[in-house]
Amino acid sequence: QVQLVESGGGLVQAGGSLRLSCAASGRTFSWSTMGWFRQAPGEEREFVAAISWSGITQLADSAKGRFTISRDNAKNTLFLQMNSLKPEDTAVYYCAIGSRFAFPTTGERDFGSWGQGTQVTVSS
Repeated sequence: QVQLVESGGGLVQAGGSLRLSCAASGRTFSWSTMGWFRQAPGEEREFVAAISWSGITQLADSAKGRFTISRDNAKNTLFLQMNSLKPEDTAVYYCAIGSRFAFPTTGERDFGSWGQGTQVTVSS
């Protein structure tokens, strides 16, 4: 089973930037749909972004114009570049891996393995 490890979270002021990374083990990364989700305190986990095995991207409305999802298949790594961060972006961010055929999707059910999450805190 694929293991996912997120990194890059932290504390940043509003308007700042962070780049999250997700390192994946296993051979299936290159052919998989990858996604980022987030969960704020007291809220349900929500979709942020997804990327197909071929690099086609999909973003939540809240992320459009500010976040960029990308992948490096040679390094089995997924990225989420977050710019112009807002306090409402504060959450635990999770990466997830799904079937090649899942894309496009915003649904958690299409992703079979998840990382443990990385905390992003945006101060006002």
